[in-house]
Amino acid sequence: MIPAIGSAAARVDTFRLDPTSMSVGTTAAGEAHAAAGQGFAAAMADMAREANQTVKSAEATSIQGVNGKASTQAVVDAVMGAERTLQTAIAIRDKVVSAYLELSRMSI
Repeated sequence: MIPAIGSAAARVDTFRLDPTSMSVGTTAAGEAHAAAGQGFAAAMADMAREANQTVKSAEATSIQGVNGKASTQAVVDAVMGAERTLQTAIAIRDKVVSAYLELSRMSI
C-alpha cells in the first residue's frame, strides 16, 4: 500500500459516526457530525500532504540521478512510487467527485 494512503487509512476509520448518537433535533448529533467532518477533512489533508511530499522526494531523487549522485535503480524506484501516489490521488479524487454528484442528485 502507498505510504501516504496507508498511514491515513487508520485515521479515517476512527472518524466514523456512531449512528445511535445521531437523532434529529439534538445539538449533540450536530456537534458529532461537525467533529467527524473536520476529522475526515484533516485525514484527507494529511494524505494530500504526504502524497505531495512523496512527489517532491521523487523529484529530488531524479535531480540527484541527473547529477550522477543517485543510482538508476533509486531514481526508478522513486519515480514509480510517485506515479503510484499520483494514480491513487486521482482515484480518490474521482471517488469523491462521484460521491458528491450522487449526493447532489438525491431528492430532499
